[in-house]
Amino acid sequence: MAVKLAERKSSVYLDDGANVGAANGYGTSKVARFAADANHGTHSSDDAEAGIPRRDDIAIGVLAVQGAFIEHEHALSELGANVVELRQASDITEDLAGLVLPGGESTAQSLLLRDLGMLEPLRALITSGIPVLATCAGMILLATDVEGGGKPCFGTIPMTVLRNAYGRQLDSFHTNARLEGLADEPITAPMTFIRAPYVKEVGEGVEVLARVDGNIVAVRYGNQIALSFHPELDRSRTVHTAFVNLTKKYMETR
Repeated sequence: MAVKLAERKSSVYLDDGANVGAANGYGTSKVARFAADANHGTHSSDDAEAGIPRRDDIAIGVLAVQGAFIEHEHALSELGANVVELRQASDITEDLAGLVLPGGESTAQSLLLRDLGMLEPLRALITSGIPVLATCAGMILLATDVEGGGKPCFGTIPMTVLRNAYGRQLDSFHTNARLEGLADEPITAPMTFIRAPYVKEVGEGVEVLARVDGNIVAVRYGNQIALSFHPELDRSRTVHTAFVNLTKKYMETR
């Protein structure tokens, strides 16, 4: 059952709307609390089943030019990963084991990536096969085709994404749904949607991992994982655990 996150006037988190928020995030603490309330502050039993990793030398880069990157950093740090904030081109190195593209405002992020000279280095890193976790606006950045405003950015996943598909911020909601392709077995994952996109069409080789109300909200293309929702705003660490484990496997085979 879907739960509305807010039935109030609020501009805490303009996830991918037409208005550009602050350059380095929106202050998502209230939305994080909404998400925690929706899942009653509990951890998913699937967290343990996914096999929570411990701290080691894995370094995961988190794009930190705009949006909800802090919440991803906290989630990854809890799981033992070393987090590297990517704020300029010189921060992007081949030593990274994974890359996170956070929610935020996709148009603002795209412009900043170009202005900072980060677009092509990150595209090269993504196409090299590094594991990528992209949430909400990050999903839009990876799409080859974007509807509802905006232009393709990295264009590394053959799919068509509809921006702001779920409407206004007040239409944000939380639900639990089946998520495949991240762990050995399908899991039930908490999903928080805030002005979220969804995938209208996928191309060859793109695996659909989850649907909500018939809409595609999670896909995988090689090592690229793109989600419409915000796992970083939920207490469950199921998605981040699976992603850290994927980065470990990637480093073992390099």
